[in-house]
Order: sequence, then C-alpha cells, then structure tokens
Amino acid sequence: MHDIHLYTASTMNGWKPLIFLEEAEVGYELTPIDFSQKEQKSDWYIRLNPNGRIPTIVDRSNDDFVVFESGAILWYLAEKYGKFLPEDRNLRSQTLQWLMFQMSGIGPMMGQAMYFQRIAEPQGHRDEFAINRYGAESRRLLEVLNNQLDNKDYLVGDDFSIADIAMYPWARSYYWAKVSVDGLNNLKAWFERIDARPATQRALEIPKPFPAFFGKGDVATSEAANANRFRSDVK
Repeated sequence: MHDIHLYTASTMNGWKPLIFLEEAEVGYELTPIDFSQKEQKSDWYIRLNPNGRIPTIVDRSNDDFVVFESGAILWYLAEKYGKFLPEDRNLRSQTLQWLMFQMSGIGPMMGQAMYFQRIAEPQGHRDEFAINRYGAESRRLLEVLNNQLDNKDYLVGDDFSIADIAMYPWARSYYWAKVSVDGLNNLKAWFERIDARPATQRALEIPKPFPAFFGKGDVATSEAANANRFRSDVK
C-alpha cells in the first residue's frame, strides 16, 4: 500500500500534486473526483477537505494525516520526500515566495479570467469589465514571471522546484484564459523546457487529459461541456 492517497481531478490545481509525484517517481493511490456528480461536495469528501475543493491527500504513513490546498500539499510532499525544495535557507525562501505568488496571484486572476470567458460567457453572462480586469491582471502577472525567468532555466536558479510545479499548469493554460503571451520569450522558453519533461507531461494525462486548456483538440466541445458542468455556479 502506498503512503499517499490522492484525491484530485484534471484542473490546474488538481495536476500540481500529480506532477510532483510523477516527477519524484513516488507511488501513490489515486481517487479521481467527478465534478459532474459533485463528489467534491459529498459528505465523505467534506470530512477530508472542509472547503469542498480538490486536491486533497491523505498520508497513511503519518496516521492518515490530511492535507488540502494545492500549495500546502506541494510543500508537504517536498518536505516528506526531500525533493524540489532547496535546502539553502535563502533559496528555500525564494521558492516558497514564488509558490505563494502563484497561489495569491496567478491562480486567482487567471482562474477568474477563465471563469468569465469559458463558463459564464457561454451561458449568456458576458461581463466586459470583469473580462478586461482579470485578463489585464493575468497578463501583468505573466510579465512578472517573464522577468523572473530572464537568464534562468527555472523560477529559482537552475533547479526545477515546487514553484515551477505550481506555476506551470496555470501559466501554460494562458490559451484557456485568453491571455496573450506575445513578446514573453523567457516564459515561452520555460514552457518549452517543462513541455519536454516526460513525467510532467505524463501527469497532465491523469486522471484524464483536458487538451483544450492548452488550445488543443476540440476546444468548442470541451468548452461547452466544461461550462455545463459548472452551470450552477453562474449567478
């Protein structure tokens, strides 16, 4: 039996622990969460994660200790397995700073850009102010990333870290947020480096692929299905 039991789905946050575990070559048990059945709101899941969101892990080797919130999960896994988090105090702090930057900025802003354009708008709720606001702020944050990646392979120095793991599925989904990355050459080069990592790409196929996030496949059908899945969230 594996130590880590992961509950997740194919979303930007949901892929973060999968990328870590696949990159670290750590065995785990996976329970996919079906949004269409609102499993994340079920009583049994709420007992694990009171916020009713994915992902969540249970560490069987630590008295079934539960960790929710994707950034906290990455931090926990990095400390448990001694991977993707520098030992040097300053580099460690920088890595956690960029992890928090993703959690507080890139995720919320791009998530709202996606919501208003890929969920609300297909259901007849177009809000120009919100679209412009979240789109512009998402672009600004991607420019911050681009500047940080100047002369760097990864966000903190030359080593792949949990900061990159957290940031990649969100930033790489710029297409789904309808945010341009034109002129952000450092960011594009970073995408290419992580695109070339087999373990990360393998993680993006689990529990199931959603290529539309990256502008691939039948985007229109995927957008309609995704919008319908979250129909009750549109007020």
